[in-house]
Amino acid sequence: MNDELFNLELRKFLKRFGVTAQRAIEQAVQSGLASRKLDGTERLPVRATLEIPGVLAQVTVEGEIALEGEGPPPAT
Repeated sequence: MNDELFNLELRKFLKRFGVTAQRAIEQAVQSGLASRKLDGTERLPVRATLEIPGVLAQVTVEGEIALEGEGPPPAT
């Protein structure tokens, strides 16, 4: 295996995932605010799941996104 290529490809994928997820979250929150489903003070639970069919069953990362005030406590 070419470790350098693998690392580069992994970083590209994670960057693409991060940018895509951030845009989707921003759009969903703006839509929620516009439709008044959100009032802008919520702490939204969030979950991201990653899998690599045949290699990695599933990794789930959970957290919280604060729309106002202090952010969530640091992950442990």
